Amino acid sequence: MALHPDYPLLTARLRLRPFTRGDVDAVHAYRGREDVARYLFDPPLSRDECALAIQQRSTQTGFLEEGDRIVLAVEKRDDEGIVGEVSLIWRSVEARQGELGWIFHPDHHGRGYATEATNAMLDLGFGPADLHRIFARCDARNVPSWRLMERLGMRREAHFREHARFKGEWDEEFYYAILRDEWLSLRHSG
Repeated sequence: MALHPDYPLLTARLRLRPFTRGDVDAVHAYRGREDVARYLFDPPLSRDECALAIQQRSTQTGFLEEGDRIVLAVEKRDDEGIVGEVSLIWRSVEARQGELGWIFHPDHHGRGYATEATNAMLDLGFGPADLHRIFARCDARNVPSWRLMERLGMRREAHFREHARFKGEWDEEFYYAILRDEWLSLRHSG
């Protein structure tokens, strides 16, 4: 299954679009922060590291084979300011599974942007991508992330306790997931 969506993806307040070279400063504004990097695999990124990440992300706009990812900038439609990013990774061809991810600038937390943008990615995953199951994961201490997963209708499927070392500490991780039929039921009931 090849998937090359028409961009941008539009929601009521947001535009989800591929990254461009002009996004480096906007991305560095949040990816360079310690509080944002706390639960990410990467440390805070320098401006040069953000430039390299943007170069890579600008080509991650469709699915051709397992492991491909779609990574999109999330900007407000009214002023085109980037508020964060969302991703959908094609994790299994045979099981038709994907992984949802997001990173948002703390200045824009609490406004529903993450919920709106991730809903759009779930629509993409369960619609044109024809995925059967989409999961997401986060550090158990990252309360805003797991609460977002619950708002999306995802269920907690696993709590891995002290399963790996992460930034010098034992990591505890939550896995959440939702099935296509569950998602469609939620979308049609709301």
